Amino acid sequence: MAARFAAGEVETPLTVGADDVRGWLGRPKFFFEAADRTAVPGVATGLAVTGSGGDVLYVEASMMDGPEGLTLTGQLGDVMKESAEIALSYVRSHAEALAIDPAVFAGKRFHVHVPAGAIPKDGPSAGVTMTTALVSLLRDTSVDSVVGMTGEVTLQGRVLPIGGVRQKVLAAHRAGLPTVVLPARYGPDLEDVPEAVRDEMTFHLASDIGEVLDAALLEASEDGGRRSAPAPEDRQVAA
Repeated sequence: MAARFAAGEVETPLTVGADDVRGWLGRPKFFFEAADRTAVPGVATGLAVTGSGGDVLYVEASMMDGPEGLTLTGQLGDVMKESAEIALSYVRSHAEALAIDPAVFAGKRFHVHVPAGAIPKDGPSAGVTMTTALVSLLRDTSVDSVVGMTGEVTLQGRVLPIGGVRQKVLAAHRAGLPTVVLPARYGPDLEDVPEAVRDEMTFHLASDIGEVLDAALLEASEDGGRRSAPAPEDRQVAA
């Protein structure tokens, strides 16, 4: 716009309407993918830190007949591979508490994939996302498309603290995810997030994976639609 003004092609004042945006800025370069990616059960939206700041990653889970075990793809490092193993072990060992039929695991092989396979990925903050994707798959219940999450999970289902809270929250905000699930211990770190961003978002501080699932999974409503599972007030921090 400045270049065209300097060249004398336009005059001020100049009014730019919605229909003019593409002409000035070109074709779209960023897309809000979460709604499409999480429309089916077995997909959860995670938050990560890369060399260029925070980023959003999607974890996909599927199940098929075959030798029991776990297949991992997406150029995952050793830490993320261990997170996936822990996630599956937790879900299997707590199946009844998670409203999952334990018999469903017999003769089944699970596949966990993190897309963008050409990009190496590693870090200790994908455990809750992998666990949520597996539970979503086995319950045949989608993950809320407005929720991003981060944190590691233990074999007992505890949610452990991670780093990069500020970068991950900013990445969620850029991606159009107004709700973020974080480990409870990192509640004070939200002060590092710009106030203007905090004012537009809701944060769920989770100490165990059950609280993550309460905030993230969609449940059937009486009218046949889908709704977010309610979260107790002490699990939600409204910035």
